[in-house]
Amino acid sequence: MKALVKSTRKITEIILHCSASREGDNWSVEGVRKYHKSLGWVDIGYNYYIELDGSVKEGRNVNITGAHTVGHNANSIGICYCGGVDRNLKPKDTRTDAQKEALYALVNELLILYPQATIHCHNEYANKACPSFKIDQFKKELKQWLEQKHEHKCNYK
Repeated sequence: MKALVKSTRKITEIILHCSASREGDNWSVEGVRKYHKSLGWVDIGYNYYIELDGSVKEGRNVNITGAHTVGHNANSIGICYCGGVDRNLKPKDTRTDAQKEALYALVNELLILYPQATIHCHNEYANKACPSFKIDQFKKELKQWLEQKHEHKCNYK
């Protein structure tokens, strides 16, 4: 992952999402961008997108307010992973090992840039399953990852 650029916006939240694409279907960042633009949006709604292979792709520029969580876009960074539903479109945490690794590393780097930011799942703010896991689960996973990697650069406890 290349070095992140710090936003000129005041970032207080990092919000996690899924693309709600079927498990194993590889939606690229450009595919999601095209879909969002077809809805009349100016760009993809998320600031970062994690493809199935764990590649972290830049989405909407971090200096521009995202379009991912109603009422929380102005001061947040939105991260989306490809997946989030099973073959029958039922919510499922479909993150590959590569996606998990990339997500932990990305959140770690964002917490270094924005030490006051808090981490949230989209389902905390909307009646949706997105990102198909709960924030407590993610925080536990992130803590374990940080301990394994000895990556205590961020203020996450």
